[in-house]
Amino acid sequence: MSGGGSSLFSGFRILGHYSNHVPHALRYHLKHRESYVVTAVGRSFHTFNVNRLGIVAVSNSLSDDITCLAADRMLVFAAAGRLISAFARNKEVVMRYHGHKQEVRLLLPLGDQLISADGGGDVIVWDVQGGDVYLRLQFDPATFDPSAMMHPSTYLNKVLLGSSQGALQLWNIKTSKLLFTFAGWSAGVTVLQQSPAVDVVGVGTATGRIIIHNIRLDETLMSFTQDWGPISSLAFRTDGPPIVASGSPQGHIAFWDLERRQLVTQQRHAHRTAVAAATFLHGEPLLVTNGADNAIKVWIFDQEGGGARLLRSRQGHSAPPTTIHHHGNDGKNILSAGQDGTLQSFSTVHERFNKNLGHGSINKKKEQKKKKGLSYEELRLPAITAFSSAVTRQSDWDGIVACHRGRLATTTWNYQRCTMGAHHLQPPGSRRDAIATAVEITSCGNFAVIGSSCGRVDVYNLQSGLHRGCYGVDEKAHKGTIRGVATDTLNQLTFTSGSDWLLKFWRFKTRKQEEELKLNAAPASMMLHRDSGMLALALDDFTLVVVDIETRRVVRRFAGHHGNINSMTFSPDGRWLVTVAMDCTVRTWDLPSGCLIDCFLVATAPVGVSLSPTGDFLATAHVDSLGVYLWTNKSLCGPVGLRPLPADYQPAVEMLPGFTADDADQEVTVEEADDAYQSAEQLGAELVTLSLQPESRWKSLLHLDNIKKRNKPAAPPAAPTAAPFFLPTVAGLTPQFTLPVATEQETQSKLLSWGSMCQRSEFSSALEAALQSGSFDRPLRLLKDCGPAALSVELTCLSSEGGGDSSLLLAFIHMIDSMLASGRDFDLAHGYLALFLKLHIRSLSQDTVAMAALLRLSSRLEAGWAELRASFDQSLCLLSYTKSALL
Repeated sequence: MSGGGSSLFSGFRILGHYSNHVPHALRYHLKHRESYVVTAVGRSFHTFNVNRLGIVAVSNSLSDDITCLAADRMLVFAAAGRLISAFARNKEVVMRYHGHKQEVRLLLPLGDQLISADGGGDVIVWDVQGGDVYLRLQFDPATFDPSAMMHPSTYLNKVLLGSSQGALQLWNIKTSKLLFTFAGWSAGVTVLQQSPAVDVVGVGTATGRIIIHNIRLDETLMSFTQDWGPISSLAFRTDGPPIVASGSPQGHIAFWDLERRQLVTQQRHAHRTAVAAATFLHGEPLLVTNGADNAIKVWIFDQEGGGARLLRSRQGHSAPPTTIHHHGNDGKNILSAGQDGTLQSFSTVHERFNKNLGHGSINKKKEQKKKKGLSYEELRLPAITAFSSAVTRQSDWDGIVACHRGRLATTTWNYQRCTMGAHHLQPPGSRRDAIATAVEITSCGNFAVIGSSCGRVDVYNLQSGLHRGCYGVDEKAHKGTIRGVATDTLNQLTFTSGSDWLLKFWRFKTRKQEEELKLNAAPASMMLHRDSGMLALALDDFTLVVVDIETRRVVRRFAGHHGNINSMTFSPDGRWLVTVAMDCTVRTWDLPSGCLIDCFLVATAPVGVSLSPTGDFLATAHVDSLGVYLWTNKSLCGPVGLRPLPADYQPAVEMLPGFTADDADQEVTVEEADDAYQSAEQLGAELVTLSLQPESRWKSLLHLDNIKKRNKPAAPPAAPTAAPFFLPTVAGLTPQFTLPVATEQETQSKLLSWGSMCQRSEFSSALEAALQSGSFDRPLRLLKDCGPAALSVELTCLSSEGGGDSSLLLAFIHMIDSMLASGRDFDLAHGYLALFLKLHIRSLSQDTVAMAALLRLSSRLEAGWAELRASFDQSLCLLSYTKSALL
């Protein structure tokens, strides 16, 4: 039976993946006055701000892995295979460029053109906006294979091409003419970089030479030689000191002084792999580097002698992680041990909470390092194969114990100090060829139980690091290798499993064996869920058994995997057991029913799995993948229909989750303005929308009389100081000249003209016109512009006493009715209606037509309030129930 994807888990995002071997692209935002670095991660790219290295954007995925990146002021260009894509807003593909027959290796934005070169010797000049081919140059890879490309500063429409044969050519891309050919230096060109000086470029070669060359005079000014192989990157400082930095495949960076023509300093082990790119920020003493070791680093030059120090970095595992576990009870941190020998903590909330606990070291004292004469690599401990962590006493002493590949001594680590701990735990008088294979920290955080390949199970005190004893006769708990150890919640029992097919139960304090259980095959690993007392064992025959530690009997057997079971984890309530195996499946078993309830395939085999203590996220680590992948538990978001899956169930493939910018810094990293979202005027017929007007516009309409009484001045206003006779002005904050003085006849007359009595306000005229057209938008817009006092005057003038008539009163009622029917301006409608009824209730009661309209309006008001009251009551009931449940 074939099935769909997972019904229980859905891909969320990836943690701890920042960079690969593709050189980064640096861009400067004029409006923000900030630099951004763009790095490739598989099929997408990430954008980080340099001042905090916070991720601000994540692009959509391409169909293939990105091979090269470039960026200008507006767009980011990414090449994947033969296809070139242009991204706007660091996310969306807005243009694709088709035309290359082989994989694109070089990209160079130049004004309105984009220049690209592929592995077959084709160089194409594209029109960025239209996507058309402006020019195509074809080279014979046997004689001139383009390997580097740059635009010389101030050289209009000129491009300098370097070849793997060593020659350089200067082309005019507008006239399609070869201007000059440089003979080269008998070595392939790997890097071309413009220097701060016009006509001078830096050339990096495959033999490690750095040539500073004047292309106008075809004259070599100086050259340097790097001892670490080919030049992988070049960068010139532009903030004053004449320094050029060169990157190497070994991860070292050399800094050369162009005035003294000598090596100034060097930064060894800047990256664990080759330096993919190194770029100085314009006018700043900052160097940005990235490499295939999954690291982005910013270096600052503030040391004596011109040296650099690491200012900030974002780095994950440089080799795939092998073991992952959630640390703590909140489920927000994941401890991960990688093949690179580091122990790191990744936060599911934000990257700024990530921690790097570093490498294990044989001896941390520098004096002993010098005495022994060991190198940096020889002092490092090998990769961690298994570890256990506890938060109970981690503030008092080390809370993490780890086993290392090929070593008997286990190490302790301190999570809060982000460093290796103080103790190396090694049993006394043990065999030299034995190695530590399993470890467990007790629930109280005081003891560590460690199993080894020689069959020993030892107990150590974590505070002092002292050996407290071992299990078994003749200091051997099993006849074979220890495959797993566990302790219960109250430190009463210890459980051990070995390659001798036995599961043994021991008393923790007396270390005496109570019982043993014969298994059907040798166990590969073991995990205990302390709260439920369920002990799961993965056997070498690809089956699972679950043992109840109370009855000490096998209560469940699961079969279905077709490869070695690499890891397993329990759900917080102990109901589910999630297992991963080399058959690339992730299976979820339901313990109460004894059935497989979820199964899905992934592209690469998972080697580690951990379900958070809160049950919200499932974390997986995979073969040849540098990140930790998060999957959301869909059962927490809504009802999920789970059913037992048949034995012949064929799982479908689930795509590994990519990176999302949910925890990204909220910043815009493009010059163009994003299209602002325009909210709809009304979301639904059953909803109401407020006007967003200040409360003083509608809340004080019923209290205008009180407001006028309170604001009445206690004394008459004083006459302002007379202005000079030659500057007649009007009193006020803004000086204004007086109008011409009225004539004596006009001044003495107190009678109003008939024309002034007949004039209506703009609102009354608009309301009368709206009654005929049926659209009340204009009068409502005029009312919104009025303050409370002006609004009171407008409504008073609707009656016959104020110059209006009964038709205007009826029109106003219809306007309120249309407002309530549309659901918009809910607060204003009620405020206007309340003031209207207060002013005109007597005249309205004598008008039968108006009263009929008011009755219809009343029924609409009651229906609207009934719906709102039901929603309020439902929300208050749910809130009260939630609060009572929490208490």
